[in-house]
Amino acid sequence: MRVFLDTNVLASALMGRGLCRDLLDRLAIDHEVLLGAPVREELDRVAADKLRVPSPLRAWMNRALDEFTQVAAAPSVPPGIPDPDDAPIIACALTGRADLFVTGDKALLAVKTVRGMPIVSPRECWETLFLPH
Repeated sequence: MRVFLDTNVLASALMGRGLCRDLLDRLAIDHEVLLGAPVREELDRVAADKLRVPSPLRAWMNRALDEFTQVAAAPSVPPGIPDPDDAPIIACALTGRADLFVTGDKALLAVKTVRGMPIVSPRECWETLFLPH
């Protein structure tokens, strides 16, 4: 399955412990993780400005992100995304033909689907992919 992680999930996975970290670990083994330039840029900005991650650690994160499937910037942005800053990220996920878009953003979770692509929380992703049904 092709899974696109929003910036907040990726930041939690790379810089913390818990569900997002476990999710990324399993996705990297069992599925294809997609990544677009808007997420890379936002993650670097958040790491530097908000989280004050030192430059050497940010460089390590960028090298680790190279392991994921890189998705080209999307030529068009889908309408109906509540926060205009999220639209290019959703567009990248659509361009990459993601089967799931994983986010902790409540406004995006309320959208539920965009052009047939489900928008799910990290917990919903875990339950969908890794728990027996």
